[in-house]
Amino acid sequence: MKLSTYLSLGLVALVLGVLIVFQFRVTRHIEQGVPAGRAQELALELRQLEKDKSKLGAEANDLSLKLEQVTRGQTEAEKALKDELAKARLLAGLVPVTGPGIELTLDNPPQQAGGRGPASLYAIRDEDLLRVINELRGAGAEALSINGQRIVAHTEIRWAAPFINVNLTRIVPPYHILAIGKPDNLKSALEIPGGLVEYLQDLGVQVKIQPYDRLTIPGYSRTTEFRYAKPVVKG
Repeated sequence: MKLSTYLSLGLVALVLGVLIVFQFRVTRHIEQGVPAGRAQELALELRQLEKDKSKLGAEANDLSLKLEQVTRGQTEAEKALKDELAKARLLAGLVPVTGPGIELTLDNPPQQAGGRGPASLYAIRDEDLLRVINELRGAGAEALSINGQRIVAHTEIRWAAPFINVNLTRIVPPYHILAIGKPDNLKSALEIPGGLVEYLQDLGVQVKIQPYDRLTIPGYSRTTEFRYAKPVVKG
């Protein structure tokens, strides 16, 4: 019994001794802290991380600036493209336009008094309208229409008795020709002595020219399709 007690007490004393020694070593290690060499390594690593952080921050700012420039450049490019498209549509006659100009009205010769028929057998033909259009273009007309049909590069003015076709649309007299440009220049070009108006009046055609400070010409409304003509590709 006593032997058993002594053995138990000895075992407890041994465990206590081991615990005390372990506690002493841990405490000493904590008191000593991080070794000096390791502390220097950590300090160097910290400085390097700070440098890397600063470098990454600068790169991020640079990328943000470049992104902003690209976005701004893209917006400007889109605006330039839209402006060019609007200009192309204007030049092609696809949009309505307004401005100063004149209205030229042409009608076949009037009836004679008493209903005896027209004073002249002459009837306005397609070549007369073509001559008027060319004369007005030469005088600086920027937009033209005949009876509401916009005159563009591929407009046909063709005799199809008893009608005249413009943009595949039949038109009949009186012919109302609108021209946007400087009114005085347009009117003078038509009324020049020995010019187009005098020629038509000699044939019995009724001619009236009215200047306007502002008139509106519609855009070309038909669909244009190129089945054979293709752009030239430079290679």
